[in-house]
Amino acid sequence: MTGARKRTPAADPTRQRPPRLDLLVEAGDWPARSRLRSLANRAIRAAAQSVAGVPAEAEVCVVFTDDGHIRALNLRFRGQDKPTNVLSFPAAPQAERFGQVLGDIVLALETIHREAQDQGLIFDDHLTHLIVHGFLHLLGFDHENDAEAGVMERLETAILVGMGIADPYAGGDNDA
Repeated sequence: MTGARKRTPAADPTRQRPPRLDLLVEAGDWPARSRLRSLANRAIRAAAQSVAGVPAEAEVCVVFTDDGHIRALNLRFRGQDKPTNVLSFPAAPQAERFGQVLGDIVLALETIHREAQDQGLIFDDHLTHLIVHGFLHLLGFDHENDAEAGVMERLETAILVGMGIADPYAGGDNDA
């Protein structure tokens, strides 16, 4: 993901609070906003506490949409004419006058439901995994090669296990 600075996994003990969350339900028959906010806050808080260098006044936007919209975004920004489960859009570097916007995480309802059902996963756990995955992309983590993928997968697993969610890669959930 371009524009994001590379980060390293390590706890930042000076971190006082998690990034501020903006939530947008754009399309789809998603669960209640309060449930989505709770899941997203929990996922982002856990991920932020596991990575060094997350700005203290950071902000993240999580967009809940449908396959049609994410397919259009995937085509426009990645050249792939198909829906995907999650896309991350790191923000351009900016002055930190009002806090640092890290970027947007966009999630597709139908794809996430289908993956959870096909893989025998609990929907909330799979959604949480994808929010963590998207957030790590905003921080500069990627999986373009085996070495990067290994680092990112180990970090995701540690974050999720710490949240009481099973290792998403143990059962072959490698599509994130």
